Amino acid sequence: MLDILREFFTPDILNKLLTTAVGVGIFFLVYVITQKFIKKVSSKKLKPRTVSVLSKVVKYTFYVLVVVYVLGIFDIKFTALFGAAGIAGIAIGFAAQTSFSNIISGFFILTEHSLKIGDYITVDSVSGTVDSIDMLSVKIKTPDNQMVRIPNETILKTNLQNTSFYPTRRLNVRVSVSYKENLQRVYDVLASVPAKCPLVLTDPAPIIYYDGFGNSGIDIVLGVWLKNENFIAVKNQTYIAVKETFDENGLEIPFPQMDVHVSQ
Repeated sequence: MLDILREFFTPDILNKLLTTAVGVGIFFLVYVITQKFIKKVSSKKLKPRTVSVLSKVVKYTFYVLVVVYVLGIFDIKFTALFGAAGIAGIAIGFAAQTSFSNIISGFFILTEHSLKIGDYITVDSVSGTVDSIDMLSVKIKTPDNQMVRIPNETILKTNLQNTSFYPTRRLNVRVSVSYKENLQRVYDVLASVPAKCPLVLTDPAPIIYYDGFGNSGIDIVLGVWLKNENFIAVKNQTYIAVKETFDENGLEIPFPQMDVHVSQ
């Protein structure tokens, strides 16, 4: 057993192991100091999501440098590894290419400031709250508590809708009124609705406009402004207020119906 150990742990191998341990230790020390510097300095000047991504860039860079350093100590070349791996090497190459593309896309997302943790976004018909922004992907939590992972490259190439980007947004409530109603009276009645909703903002002022002739009635839209965090509450308040106000004033909200004429 001792002979086998002596044969394996030659002076050259021991020297390389010692060099590797010292080198990795130095890399780790620099890594720890750098992370502490980022948290101490950057947190006062940069946004939290920027600090988070920057910290992850340093971490992944550390991993790459350590691997390259260790392989270099033992005279192992990447080309030799991929050549020995054959098809696996090709697969790894494609995976690495995709990962690199997502990393670059992550940098663009970071510099664009188009989203941050806590924003409510829609990408490719998938909507949810941003839970994390990582080097390779963005993870969002859907309203029904599902986690969806979206590659950074997809976000960069697809239309991104960020509902939380601005502090306020507008809610449009579309309602139909019977063709027999007086349109000016309908307008005046609908204009009284926002005052009954305490979370609706007065600035910008609500808007009202007619939006077409439907099959069963005339479409009219009430647009009210609100803070993003009050969206659900304002939506409920507004719909309830519209229905109650129309009932109080005897305004009819038509429903689809069909008149059948029978010829004799």
